Amino acid sequence: MRAFRLPAATLLASAVALAGCVSSSGLAPNGKALDSASLQAGRSLDGTPLSSAAWPRRNWWSSLGDAQLDSLIDEALKGTPDLQIADARARQAAAAANAADAERMPTLNGKASYAGIRAPTSVLPAPTGGHYSAVKYLSLGFNYDFDLWGGQRAAWEAALGQANAAEVDRQAAAITLSANVARAYSELGHAFAVRDLSRDELERSQRLFELSRKRMDAGLDSKVQLQQAQTQVASARQQLAAAEQQIASDRIALAVLLGQGPDRGLDLQRPQPLKTDALSLPPNLPAELLGRRPDIVAARWRVEAASKDIQAAKTQFYPNLNLGAMVGLASMHTSDLLEAPSRFFQVAPAISLPLFDGGRLRANLAGKDADYDLAVAQYNKTLVGALGEVSDDLSQLRSLEQQLVDQREARDIAKSNFELAMRRYGEGVGNYLDALSVQQQLLLAERQLANLEAQRIDLSVQLVQALGGGFQADSVPPSSAPLAQAGAAAVH
Repeated sequence: MRAFRLPAATLLASAVALAGCVSSSGLAPNGKALDSASLQAGRSLDGTPLSSAAWPRRNWWSSLGDAQLDSLIDEALKGTPDLQIADARARQAAAAANAADAERMPTLNGKASYAGIRAPTSVLPAPTGGHYSAVKYLSLGFNYDFDLWGGQRAAWEAALGQANAAEVDRQAAAITLSANVARAYSELGHAFAVRDLSRDELERSQRLFELSRKRMDAGLDSKVQLQQAQTQVASARQQLAAAEQQIASDRIALAVLLGQGPDRGLDLQRPQPLKTDALSLPPNLPAELLGRRPDIVAARWRVEAASKDIQAAKTQFYPNLNLGAMVGLASMHTSDLLEAPSRFFQVAPAISLPLFDGGRLRANLAGKDADYDLAVAQYNKTLVGALGEVSDDLSQLRSLEQQLVDQREARDIAKSNFELAMRRYGEGVGNYLDALSVQQQLLLAERQLANLEAQRIDLSVQLVQALGGGFQADSVPPSSAPLAQAGAAAVH
């Protein structure tokens, strides 16, 4: 046994001494992850009330107050094609992580064989030649890579990071789907409101046309006024047809989001007006957004995975120790197969080290460095974009709040004018033509108000999604190393 250990130790020492023949010196990643604290957003977010309850809940859509919408989102989350795709990718990544973990384990293989031969006497003289003989063979083989430098473990951790990222992507797909269903549902409700106003406008324009025709017959108006009124009727019909088509398109869009055929959209009832909460933001937004946005969390996992890939690539420059062993039985006679002379064993420790490979290992490591830089750049882009989305949605919602106040005032004034015009007409002081003209202004004001209210619902849903849509990072396994440490570990 001592005679075996000495050569092994000598070989290992020699391998370490020669490991410098292929070197990774001069290669290092350049990517640096942004610190969320360095992204200034205080002035953009200033003035908005802060509340810890502003973080969306997992079932945030229930606050919109429409039971039909709740059931539609539940239906969509049961398994539309988009979610099935994300789920399959998550399972792919999990299987890859399991495969990488299996590479770290020893292998044990059994083998049984039977080899028969009849050699010609021209090759082997009698009695061996000219007779049929067979060798029966049973063996058990063992192989283990000692992973002295942790390369296999790093490869497993990299695959695990990718699996965690894919799992976060799966949850992100569900959040995106729920937001898209809510937005499409809001658009359907808006389309119904526009259709109602289009019907009112068609009715108004038809009354105006009838009045203009009577006035022309009485010599009070010319044909010009009649044709103007007729133009308004045609325009109102076109607007009504467009509104009906928009309802049909929105129904189909919802059916697609539900993963169903177009007829599913025909079963939907008219949406009720959706409610939105008072505008507020959570405190400490930039820092906490890191754990609330699934795309940021997934990007962090991928940076960590890329760091582990670099560690695994670096270990390929070092010597590797492998142990193989085999025990078995071999005999030409079945009756002797279990006897002591038929037994054999083999122990084969092996050390391998790269001496010259034409630059393959350096090229592989340089590629892993580039992958790390790419992952960091993608993380930085995602972080900057996420904070920008929150700020932009907030800015638009602030503006909409004031626009809604102004537009409601404009609508109320137009409504008051129409009521006054109708009252004057009823009292015989005013004429019906003036009342119809004022009604047109009222309908235009109501349409603009409906547009703004639909925009507010849409932006409110976008803000919910920008704040993470109820995602929390503790729903996936915790990272094995902080992002700040991943970059340091990747440098070599």
